[in-house]
Amino acid sequence: QVQLEESGGGLVQPGGSLTLSCAGPRSGADVPVMGWFRQPPGKEREFVAGITADSTYADYLNSVKGRFTISRDNNKNTMFLQMNSLKPEDTAVYYCGTLRGGSWEAPNNYDGWGQGTQVTVSS
Repeated sequence: QVQLEESGGGLVQPGGSLTLSCAGPRSGADVPVMGWFRQPPGKEREFVAGITADSTYADYLNSVKGRFTISRDNNKNTMFLQMNSLKPEDTAVYYCGTLRGGSWEAPNNYDGWGQGTQVTVSS
């Protein structure tokens, strides 16, 4: 199983922005759906956003709609998550994965998890 690599996390003040990247050999046009998940401390991994291969459709966790934007560049085998207006409750380790099939929101339906990238929103 080929792992993806997440990057771009860091410490940011409330209201700030970060852009996460997800790269790997299986992150281009041959992967129909890719997704971002996050795992806050002591909680389960939750779906944040997903996107189709041709970028014509994306879905988001309700609490991030209007603040986060998912995108992908198949030519560079890279997916992104632009995060604006960050809140303390966005603090988590963020992961990306490739969907094998089934519900977009179920982490067990994804492969390729990397080590994740830590996002901390705090003043």
